[in-house]
Amino acid sequence: MVSEYEKDIVGLERKYSSQPTGNIVFYGSSSIRLWPSLKRDFPSVIIENWGFGGATLQECDFFFERAIVPRQPRGIVFYGGDNDLAKGRTPAEVWESLRDLLDKRDAHFPSTPFAFGALKPSQSRAELREEIEEANEWCRRELASRENCEWLDWYDAMLDESGQPRRELFLADELHLSRMGYDLWNSVLKRELHWLTD
Repeated sequence: MVSEYEKDIVGLERKYSSQPTGNIVFYGSSSIRLWPSLKRDFPSVIIENWGFGGATLQECDFFFERAIVPRQPRGIVFYGGDNDLAKGRTPAEVWESLRDLLDKRDAHFPSTPFAFGALKPSQSRAELREEIEEANEWCRRELASRENCEWLDWYDAMLDESGQPRRELFLADELHLSRMGYDLWNSVLKRELHWLTD
């Protein structure tokens, strides 16, 4: 498999190869890559940002052993999957990629905690709403079946009273998160993941 994201991964490898391993790794798509205050939000831990723009869960699975395994992380926070759906993959295929990625995690460091963020609702992908919700259910069940896996459920909190994505949580593209959107995600992380604040 030849990936369009090879240059992104090479750049991240160069960035982190000379640094000590054993840190917290945030991994996934542009919602990870664009997190503006990630290190400031969690000052008690060392964080590596392995997000790459446009990444699918399928691509993250493909690169996991090359990119993430050498870092020997003590915790992984992951976001991805909605780009897969936007590119025509099915909810079941999103789940299959997560399952494969978790099999690799289990093979290399099964005791390392892994947190998966629910696929977010967004106005720009309103036509995928049912697929996003179905993929979330597939992925939630997969995580529940595994040891040391946690589901980060911020989906409902991102909806307004009419059930539509809260516009203040997004940038003008109605896809990527605003500062308020990341604040909401931070609140869930700090509530659910003790290993990010210890």
